[in-house]
Amino acid sequence: MNSPRIVRCPTCGGDSVFAPSNQWRPFCSERCRQIDLGAWASESFRVETTPPLEDLDPDALPPELRQ
Repeated sequence: MNSPRIVRCPTCGGDSVFAPSNQWRPFCSERCRQIDLGAWASESFRVETTPPLEDLDPDALPPELRQ
């Protein structure tokens, strides 16, 4: 039989079983899952983006982007 796949826990870096038997996967524990969730909730993790052009002041745009 195949042995369970072991992955690195995104929070602590420890071993984590990536299988249905691990209810916290890809995390190794509920604690690591909660730490990760708290980081997203406190905006410690962010996805970089630029505001849509329609939200910008047209006079602040370079001439080639003005409509």
